Formats: sequence, structure tokens, C-alpha cells
Amino acid sequence: MKVEQLKIGGVEIEVTFKDIKNLHLSVHPPQGKVTISSPAFYDLEKVKIYAATKLGWIKKEQLKFKNQARESERQMINQESHYLFGERYLLEVVVAKRNSISLKGKKIVLFVIDGNDTALKREVLYKFYRKALRVKLNSLLAHFADKMQLEIPEFKIRTMKTKWGSCAVTNGRLWFNIELTKKPIECIEYVVVHELVHLLERHHNKRFVLLMDQYYPNWRTQKKLLNELPLIY
Repeated sequence: MKVEQLKIGGVEIEVTFKDIKNLHLSVHPPQGKVTISSPAFYDLEKVKIYAATKLGWIKKEQLKFKNQARESERQMINQESHYLFGERYLLEVVVAKRNSISLKGKKIVLFVIDGNDTALKREVLYKFYRKALRVKLNSLLAHFADKMQLEIPEFKIRTMKTKWGSCAVTNGRLWFNIELTKKPIECIEYVVVHELVHLLERHHNKRFVLLMDQYYPNWRTQKKLLNELPLIY
């Protein structure tokens, strides 16, 4: 597999040459990163010509992401809105002897040893997010893997700038974006099914779409919702 970089009309494009039959162009949320998967037997000039014909569409898609509603960066202060699985909570910061988090009704109560340390408060919150997302993913992966007659795969959670999830087909490991913790359960289900289907079909081809339709018929709606929800920092 070879990776090259193109720049056309001010747009940077990452081109990956793979053992595939057709070109696949994608504009990824949330920043609008552009990637092209190309058959290994194509040369870069042919890919460049193809990309040039799609430049108008690429810029239109990037503009959608640029104009997408965005929440302001969280200051980690009292009465600030935070989200857990699509539900809005208000933050309550409490100075305590040890760092922890508790849910009380529609409040996220954040216990920290230093109430003025923003980085510490964010770190404690994201540890909580990671744990909550892991529990949810364990349940969803078990459910959908069983439907697909797959072994439950190993997965990891990390910060991802351009994807909600990814699948390393060679070793069967899945990765999920920690920001999914803030999104509605149905959106997380869509990402889980999407990555599991990659264990059955590597490429985004007609078979992939048919499998998505089979195992999560509402996937188009949830994909659209996920990519239109305000980006929450």
C-alpha cells in the first residue's frame, strides 16, 4: 500500500493505492479531510485528473462541515452544558479529596482536588467518558456481532480527528472515537455496525451497502444525523 499527497485548487487530498478495482472519494467529518482510495495500477496523474473533475463536489462537502453548528469550547465550570449519549447535563464542580464523577439526575457532578485546574477537570471527565463508552460498546458489539455470526472483536477508544470509527481488517481490531460518548445511542449503533461490516467486506462497495441494509436498515438516517449534529468540544 502506497500513500501520496495531492493539492488541487487549494484542496489537499490523501491518495492511498490499494488492491481494489475502482476509485473511492471521501470527504470526512468533522474537518472535511479528503481521501481517495485508488487501484494500485493507476498512476498519480490519472487520480489527479479524476479529483479535478470532482473538485466542485469536494468543496461543497467541505463547506457543509465548515458551516456545521459548533458548540463553544468547554470551560469546565458550574452550570455548563455537557452531553452523555445524546442527553444534556449540567456540570457541577465540587472540590474534594479525590477525583471522581457522579451522575445525579440531569447533573454531572465532577469531584476534583483542584477546582481551578481546567485541564484536570477535563481529564477526569474524559476518563469517565471512556469508561461509559467502553461499557456501551461492549454491549453493542456483543449484540451485533452475534447477529452477524462474528466473534466479538477487540476494540480500543481514542481521539480521532477525521473518523468516528475505523477497522483494521488484517487483525480484526476496531477503533472508536471517544467523542461518540456525547452522541445519541442510535448514532453509536450505526458506527458499530459500520465497523463490524468491514470485517465481512473490506471496501465500501455494493456488497457493503447491502450488508448495512441487512443489519442496520436505518443506517442512512443515523449517518446523516451524526454528521449534522453540532460538533461538541
